[in-house]
Amino acid sequence: MEAILTAVIPVTVIGLICAAVLVAASKIMAVKENEKIPQIREKLPGANCGACGYAGCDGYAKALAEEGAPVNLCVPGGDTVAKELSELLGVEFQDVVEQVAVVHCSGDCNYTDDSVDYQGIKSCAAAKQIYGSKGKCSYGCLGMGDCANACPSKAICIENSIARINTKVCTGCGICTKTCPNELIELVPDVERVVVTCNNRDKGALTRKACSNGCIGCKKCEKVCTASAIKVVDNLARIDYTKCPDCGDFGVCARECTTGCIVTADLSGIHRVKQPVEKK
Repeated sequence: MEAILTAVIPVTVIGLICAAVLVAASKIMAVKENEKIPQIREKLPGANCGACGYAGCDGYAKALAEEGAPVNLCVPGGDTVAKELSELLGVEFQDVVEQVAVVHCSGDCNYTDDSVDYQGIKSCAAAKQIYGSKGKCSYGCLGMGDCANACPSKAICIENSIARINTKVCTGCGICTKTCPNELIELVPDVERVVVTCNNRDKGALTRKACSNGCIGCKKCEKVCTASAIKVVDNLARIDYTKCPDCGDFGVCARECTTGCIVTADLSGIHRVKQPVEKK
């Protein structure tokens, strides 16, 4: 017994000394947190999506408090959060460019077919890694719902084997854009009206064999756009939304599209569904 106490007592004493040293060090060397950071953090929606360009809401809150970051970077929070932040920090209000996610694929089961009978894990990432793609179009939606599973606002569903986004509940957080292995999903300003629903970059003949609704790079859309807002690059029509004019409910490029892969739609997001939609 005496031998055990001889061993235990010194260890206990050393432990107590070390604990005291650590407590003292934590007090002396502690970095005082900016008191505004918790206040700012409370105003943010907590999506931790990274759409602001920082590592989650905590990173953005710190940047606002210590670096003077703009108050309009929180897309999911919209103008409401931007206004609250400007009032809290005593800075000028800056309008948020609300965004929504769009899927650059309309190759559902009516326009294309599977090339393999995939029996693996129900995951787009897994199918992409094993087969490259389960469909005839290697650029298209794999339709297994990785984006839908990742969406915090439940704005995405899988319909006819491809992802569909309900922009009316989309917050524009961008989590789905990082989840899609084929990089089919993009964030666009929710005042836009035209979308290219294709991502195939093969030549026209090959695209038609893979999907009857794919872009064949004919350049008709490019020729009719007076604002030069749409260009065919790598056999695929691409829209520069900074140049895209308001062509009404039916865009000129969509009307001229040979295959119908350019469509018009009301892309109003959750921040605008109860407000008049105005073109930028």
